[in-house]
Amino acid sequence: MKYARFRDPAGAIRRGEYADDVIHFGGETFDVEDVDLLAPCEPSKIVCIGRNYADHAAEMDSDVPDRPMLFLKPPNAVAGHGDTISVPPGTDRVDYEAEIGVVIGDQCRNVPESRAMNVVAGFTCVNDVSNRDDQRREQNWVRGKAFDGAAPLGPVLATPDEVPPDAAVRSRVNGELKQDGSRSQLIFSIPALIAEITTYLTLEPGDVIATGTPEGVGPLADGDDVAIEVEGVGMLEHSVRVP
Repeated sequence: MKYARFRDPAGAIRRGEYADDVIHFGGETFDVEDVDLLAPCEPSKIVCIGRNYADHAAEMDSDVPDRPMLFLKPPNAVAGHGDTISVPPGTDRVDYEAEIGVVIGDQCRNVPESRAMNVVAGFTCVNDVSNRDDQRREQNWVRGKAFDGAAPLGPVLATPDEVPPDAAVRSRVNGELKQDGSRSQLIFSIPALIAEITTYLTLEPGDVIATGTPEGVGPLADGDDVAIEVEGVGMLEHSVRVP
């Protein structure tokens, strides 16, 4: 099953079942073209994983880490399907990074791998938009990763049964395929990530784990149209503005 958050024609924010470009809520149906589709959840934080695909680590001339490499994006980074994101002014290179987003369903801490999928509400698409200029200059990556709009999410939340173990993860820029990876290529599995993260952090309902990106990342330019696809979820689309 898939769920969408949206603002209905009266301005109320709703959550309904999504199928075939129609949202069902409260006995009514809404065509997605007639509503504002919002990010599918409201995370208190996005926990991101660096270098979780060996081919991406190689293209960045970096080693594969011996434990999950964690960093955070705050709520101000969230953007939705159809939004236009503005990158920080004066930057030479801002990249797209297609990722599977794991949406947490229950408040949790110290979750063992064997029970990790029990706390997962579903999956969504994430673009880990990255300001490489500042990322290379700082250790905590606030300027590089946490700027406004740096985490487009969507278009919907798909329950775990919708997303196969080898789900494709792809990005396209202006219609051109740039990344074509698979969930099966993750170095650290989703249960392993949940176990590691909850050793240190309490995860709240709606929090997102961005699981890492496959090879093929590259720069964005003013006016670019970006599409992030996760098999079983759908296609997250947004545009880019360079001030």
